[in-house]
Amino acid sequence: MVSTMLIRDLDWLVVLADHQHVTDTAAALGVSQPTLSRALTRIEDELGARLFERVPGGVVTSPDGELVVAGAREVLSRYQQLLLELEARLDPDRGIVRLAFLDSMATSLVPKLLRDFHDEAPRVRVVLTQEPAHHIQRDLDQGVVDLAITSVQPSGDYGWARLQDERLVLIVPGDHPLRHRRRVDLSEVAGEELVTTPVGFGYREHINRLLAEAGAAMPISFESADLATIEGLVAAGLGVAITPEQFAGLSGTIGINIGSPHARRTIGLTWRTDRTLNPAATRFRDFVTRRP
Repeated sequence: MVSTMLIRDLDWLVVLADHQHVTDTAAALGVSQPTLSRALTRIEDELGARLFERVPGGVVTSPDGELVVAGAREVLSRYQQLLLELEARLDPDRGIVRLAFLDSMATSLVPKLLRDFHDEAPRVRVVLTQEPAHHIQRDLDQGVVDLAITSVQPSGDYGWARLQDERLVLIVPGDHPLRHRRRVDLSEVAGEELVTTPVGFGYREHINRLLAEAGAAMPISFESADLATIEGLVAAGLGVAITPEQFAGLSGTIGINIGSPHARRTIGLTWRTDRTLNPAATRFRDFVTRRP
C-alpha cells in the first residue's frame, strides 16, 4: 500500500488529541470543520483503524489512536529537529564543516587555520578527522568529509589549492657521525636503519622514491604513523629518518638538508568538484584559499 499521509496530517492528529474537540481543533488549525473531518476519515481509512471515539462534549483517542498519536509526536519532533539541523547546515554563519587532515599537520598548519577561521566565523562548527593520506582519499571519495588538508593531490573531479611547501630533512641522533654536516646525499646513509611510516602511507611511498633516486637501500627498524614519534625513536638511537624540517630537534635530533630537489612535499587543500559544498564548507574553503 502506498502511503499518502503528510506531515500536516500527523500535526492535525496531535492537535486533535490535545484539544479533544473537532470544532476547537479546526479553529486552532485555521481550517473548516468539514476539512478536518474529511482528513481524519482519510487517515483512518489509510491506517485501517479508528483513531478517535466520539463522547459527550468532544472526542477521545482510541487505544489505536493513542499508539498513532504517540508515533506522530515522535515523527514531528524529529522532523522539527531535522529542519533546525538543515537550516544550520545551510547557513554559512552557523553550519558544519567536516575537515580531514594529515597527522603531521596537527601541531602546525591546522591549528593556525582554525584559529584564524574561528575569528572570522565563530559560530561555524568544524568537525575534525585526523588520519593518513590514503584514509583521507577514501573519506573524500565516500563523502564522509567535505574538505581535506593533505600532501596528495587527487586526480579527477577534485579541486586543489596549495597551502605550503615543506623541506624534508634527514634527522639523526645527536651523536651521529654526520651531525655536523649541512647537507647529505642519502647514499651516504645506505645500510643504516630507517625509522619511517608503515607501508601503504603516501609519505612512505615518497620516502621510497627518494631512496631509489639515491640508490640507497635502508633496512627498516621501526614504523610509526606519527612523525613526532618517529623523531623520538631517532633521538633514542633506533635509526635515522626523513621528516619535514619542523620535526627535527623536537627530542634532541639534528636535521640535515638532503641533496635532492625532490626532498620536499606540498601540502594543499582539496575538495570534490562533482558535488556542491554546503555554504559553511564553501566559506571555509574560500577563507583558506584566499590567504596570502
